[in-house]
Amino acid sequence: MAANKKLLILPGDGIGPEVMREVRRVIDWMDRRRGIRFEMTEDLVGGAAIDARGTPIAPETVTAAKEADAVLFGSVGGPKWDTLGWDMRPEIAILTLRKELDLFANLRPAVVLDPLVDASTLKPDVVRGLDLMIVRESTGGLYFGEPRGVETLPDGQQRGFDTESYTTNEIERVARLSFELARKRKNRLASVEKANVMQSGLFWRKTVTALHQREFADVELTHMYADNCAMQLVRNPRQFDVIVTSNVFGDLLSDLASMLTGSLGMLPSATLGAADGTGRRHALYEPIHGSAPDIAGRGVANPLAQILSFAMLLRYSFDMEEEAALVENACTRVLASGLRTADIMQTGTAKVGTSVMGEAILRELDKVAA
Repeated sequence: MAANKKLLILPGDGIGPEVMREVRRVIDWMDRRRGIRFEMTEDLVGGAAIDARGTPIAPETVTAAKEADAVLFGSVGGPKWDTLGWDMRPEIAILTLRKELDLFANLRPAVVLDPLVDASTLKPDVVRGLDLMIVRESTGGLYFGEPRGVETLPDGQQRGFDTESYTTNEIERVARLSFELARKRKNRLASVEKANVMQSGLFWRKTVTALHQREFADVELTHMYADNCAMQLVRNPRQFDVIVTSNVFGDLLSDLASMLTGSLGMLPSATLGAADGTGRRHALYEPIHGSAPDIAGRGVANPLAQILSFAMLLRYSFDMEEEAALVENACTRVLASGLRTADIMQTGTAKVGTSVMGEAILRELDKVAA
């Protein structure tokens, strides 16, 4: 099944290049054993781009991202660049890509795999079988609203301020994608805001409700305040299927949900744009863990979140459900065999490094292809 699929690979900083190498091995396996060919280009972002080009992301990198069918992103940042100032943060790279590619919906699954039930800090009977998806609006809200800044008041005090702002279109498009996603899962959507104390939250609730009545009456819709959602994620996370929420609440709730699974090193994410007339959409895939500069270069990082991000890429950018499932199932079988990187170690398991974990994934893939 030969194909020409353009990927832009951006390893970034810290452990990014190490875990991305293991993904490259899986991509090579897809070419060798499944006949699926990817046209790959690699470039610099974050601190690596600052060191080489004096900017967190060069204009030509943004252009390459727009021309690619999908972007596979590693991680950016580290103490080396912490003193460079607000406009030179390595994180500007990912924010720029989200804005320039109009990547408005961030999908963060929180799945508890059977071999890792005991890795969660919650009781096994609370998290066993957990499979939820948080959809976070990612180009609007508090992180992008205007006005924003720091000003000096008449009495000499200073005031810092940001603006929570959403338009009808911004809410409808992320809600529509979430309803469509829910239809493919358990047909349940929870919309999360603070309609009790925020005008933007009340507007969010009214807009989602109207869309539900017009187009998605078959989907079970519930509304929940963000603080209650945080409590319910810890109390009874399996009540949720798909959660849709704003940029800032999605940032907080998705990190909370990630720890239900036991490790940030296990979780992938996708950030999607709008589909064009051909069904093609800009998309970026990345693990939700950071650059982990304290362990960079030591060969001990967990590559599974980066590999699972590639599985999401196969599913959402290329509609390759079978291949995505192959990768995901290989990861589960490796964990079931007892191999662990340091971040997910459990009693009775064997600690391995980044490359050994990657090699184990390839062996499991070979078993299926044999």
